[in-house]
This record gives sequence, C-alpha cells and structure tokens, in this order.
Amino acid sequence: MIARDSSSTGANAVDAAVTATFTEALRGTNMVESFTVIRGELGAPHLAALPVLGDRGPHAEPLARTCAMLDSLYADRQPHGWRITSVPGKDSRVAGHLLHSDLNIMADVIGHESDGDRGPVLTTIVGPISLAAGVHVHNGEKLQSDHGARRELLQSWCSGVAEFIGDMARNTEGRGVVVHLDERELQRVLDGAIPTASGYRTLRAIGRQEVRNALTDAVDACREAGAVEVAISTGCAEARWARDIGADAAVVLPPSGPVQQWEPLAALVETGQKLWFPVVPVSGRPAIRDIVDVIARPWRDLGMAPQTLLGSRVLPVAEVGQLTPPELAGALRRCTDVAGALTETSNEG
Repeated sequence: MIARDSSSTGANAVDAAVTATFTEALRGTNMVESFTVIRGELGAPHLAALPVLGDRGPHAEPLARTCAMLDSLYADRQPHGWRITSVPGKDSRVAGHLLHSDLNIMADVIGHESDGDRGPVLTTIVGPISLAAGVHVHNGEKLQSDHGARRELLQSWCSGVAEFIGDMARNTEGRGVVVHLDERELQRVLDGAIPTASGYRTLRAIGRQEVRNALTDAVDACREAGAVEVAISTGCAEARWARDIGADAAVVLPPSGPVQQWEPLAALVETGQKLWFPVVPVSGRPAIRDIVDVIARPWRDLGMAPQTLLGSRVLPVAEVGQLTPPELAGALRRCTDVAGALTETSNEG
C-alpha cells in the first residue's frame, strides 16, 4: 500500500470540483431533443456532450461518424463493413451531411440559451488505432493489416479531426472543445486478437511503439487544433496509456478488488492526469452515498488526500446508451448529484 501524507493535496488537486459528463452513444433520432436535454442537465461546471445517435442509421454510428472527419479519405458501406477509399461516394456524403447537420444543431441550441453557460462541449471520436481495427481496405481485409494504410489513415485522421475541432469550436461560439478518444480496441490490437475479415484467424499485433507514437500524434493534433482537454478510453488496456501519450485524462472503471488495485490510478493522478469514472447506475436506485463510496472509500484507504479527487469526472455506466431522451434526463441528473456529493466529500478532507 502507498503511504502518503493526508494533508498533501498533490499536483492535481487545484481543480475546484468533481463534475459530470458522458461518453457513450445514445438512443434516439432527434438531435435537437437529445442535445437540449443534455445541455439542460449538464450545464457548467459539468461537461455537456454532442451525442452520437446511432439509431439514425449506419451513417450515424461511431465508425462512420469518425470516417466523415477524415481528410482526403472516405468510407463506403460494404456487406462486411466500412471500407476506406480515396474517392467520395454516396455513403461518405450521407455521413458527412449528418455530421455537419449535428454541428449546426449544436450551434442553434447553444444560440437559443439564455443562461450564459460558457462551459466547453465534449465530442467523442474513435481513435486511430481502434478505427484501423474496425474499417477495411479494398481487398476486404481490416485496414490494421496494412502498414502503409495505417500510416495514411493516421495522417488523414490527424488532419481531418483538427479541422473538425476547429469547426466545432466556431459552432460553440468559443466555449471550447473537449475531445474523448474512444480506443476500446486498444488491448486487442496490442494482443493480436482482432479477427481477420474471414474470422478464421487474427491479425498480427501492432507494436507498442507504433501504437504509442500514433496515439501521441492524435493527442497532439487535437491539442494543436484547440482542444482544451483530451481524454482517452483504453478499454481493457492499462490506464497509464493516458499518461504515456500525453492525454489529460483517462476514462477508467473503478477497480472492484483489493485497494491495491487503485495504486496505478493514484500514480496517474500524482503525475497530473485526471480520472473519469463511469460509475453511476442508470437503473435501480442505489443511494448517492453508496455510489460516492465506490470511489471515495478506496481512495481514502489508499492514503490519498481526498482533495486529489477534485477535477475528476463521474459518468453513467455504459447502459446509458439504452435510454431514450426522456429517460436520459434523470440519469444525467443523478450523475450531477453524485458529482456534487463527491465534491463535498473531497473538500471535507
């Protein structure tokens, strides 16, 4: 166990509060309704997100949405999935239209607000490693299998995402953009566990150095484009990837085992990273205090100063993606309640 002076707030304890946000794709087809609900429940200091609404069809799903951001590369829909091409087609135009329509809707909703909320807006983008594991090249195989195609995709991703962040910043009237990189396939890529198109074997793993360089370039591209914060979800991979690639925050499930499992997370906080915890249930009615204790109790038992949790964010669990907009409001309100209670607990220390 790590022994620490409980009076020390550490390098990452200057933030004023624990706040709430979310990163999962949502149900529904009405962007105006969904974003209005989100802005209403996650006003500053919390972090509202421009949602992904996959119910609108395959062109609105996360992979297609990210492909619509690429620079000089496009994606068309094949029976086996999305294929990267150098020529725009109907599918890429539909996906691009949806993406730009969402930015316009975001601008309209924000423009009609009267409360002066100047907080930033979050966008979730599939990271370049998981994107390469999910799309295909001309021969039908996953793009991950082709080193040259991976390099070209990364360059296109960095350039296109930078342009998208700039567009989003203009549509938020300077409120700022927070980027969440969804790299849920990272560990399977590192392990060589991504199946081939046929499904009969798996693709060769990508080396850790190439992955680290690619993700560092991705974070740098976001930051240079004006992102005020970059967070990353690494799925089953270690949360320390956030630190290794220069991200500001790691999205991590709270460990459920011995308190020692929290030590790597404490080490991240001590080096300046923030933690985002998908911990708030969207069904049932557990007490707010019980949800807070999932984080606060092991943190305290580890010997960390409670104030070092300030600056963290709490998120609903993945099942939030099954909620309709009317149900979403209550789930997000519960997140802000948890965030407020965790802020109070942290300040008590």
